[in-house]
Amino acid sequence: MKRRRFLEIGSQFILLSIAGSGYGWAAGKKENKRREAEKPAAIDPKFEPAYLKLHRTGELKRRAEKLWKIMEECRLCPRECGVNRLKGETGFCRAPGTKLFISSFHPHFGEERPLVGWGGSGTIFFTHCNLRCIFCQNWEISHLGRGFERDIEELADMMIKLQEIGCHNINLVTPTHYSAHILKALDIAAERKLRLPVVYNTSGWERIEILKELDGIVDIYLPDFKYWDSKMAEKYSSGAESYPEITRKAILEMHRQVGVAKPARDGLMYRGLMIRHLVMPNNIGGSDKVMEWIAENLPKDTYVNIMSQYHPYYKAYDYPELSRRITAEEYKKVVDLARSLGLTNLDIQGYRWFR
Repeated sequence: MKRRRFLEIGSQFILLSIAGSGYGWAAGKKENKRREAEKPAAIDPKFEPAYLKLHRTGELKRRAEKLWKIMEECRLCPRECGVNRLKGETGFCRAPGTKLFISSFHPHFGEERPLVGWGGSGTIFFTHCNLRCIFCQNWEISHLGRGFERDIEELADMMIKLQEIGCHNINLVTPTHYSAHILKALDIAAERKLRLPVVYNTSGWERIEILKELDGIVDIYLPDFKYWDSKMAEKYSSGAESYPEITRKAILEMHRQVGVAKPARDGLMYRGLMIRHLVMPNNIGGSDKVMEWIAENLPKDTYVNIMSQYHPYYKAYDYPELSRRITAEEYKKVVDLARSLGLTNLDIQGYRWFR
């Protein structure tokens, strides 16, 4: 039986973890006591997030309004539905007009080590999704939209609360279709002394035009690079045939903006591109081609997390080729290839999934 743990913030209860869920643990009472005995989690006092400069000049607010206006004929993502979200229309992502739905926000200890630190990554899980993969582990959130309606002021409150309780960053999970809301909330939170780096935790399927509006706002880009083959993307991610081509271009733009991600002296990540690639059974993601492209088109010290935790969630059992975990041999093959290509900044902690 899964044990749910909550943190009360005024009248708001936020989910900290689901023990036994396999991802996103908060470590339990013993860990909480240890953290309370330590100094509060902190970031480098000399660090200034990118968005503060744009906030001070009013540019952050102007860009938020520009993205908001785009929702009149919504083209925030590569689907480019063209629906009028300002009048309550719903596009492919199923986000209900301009309403904002959030599943949870909490310190997350299941992310990459430089994001977690000792205080956790301050994750905000947005509902709905423009990609809707058939194997999504968070399908209740992304497909069904399970969450709670919140306004922009409340989103800003969440950012401030995550800072107050000692998180090292604001980690925006599945942010694409809510990017306008996020920028508005970020402008409010910046006025209230938010100073944590912003992590844009995305599927990687992003329009270049929208990414350019995020230039100087996002500190850390955390994109997936799911597929190399467009047919695989079309089959397993709701017809997203353009995923490989668009994601490659998006990753290059992200790198142009923030450069290579490397932890600072305190072990925390403050800026840069962190690519995630999920190894899937039967090489459905085209892992070999993905690694070759990264090695050929980005610096050899680009941060690449080779992920091994694929599990056949949601509708994956309807597809025999996706209905099993990957093997240790499949994972090792990708890691060995990445190393042979000269990639030096690899996160290969995924071996723990085979123990």
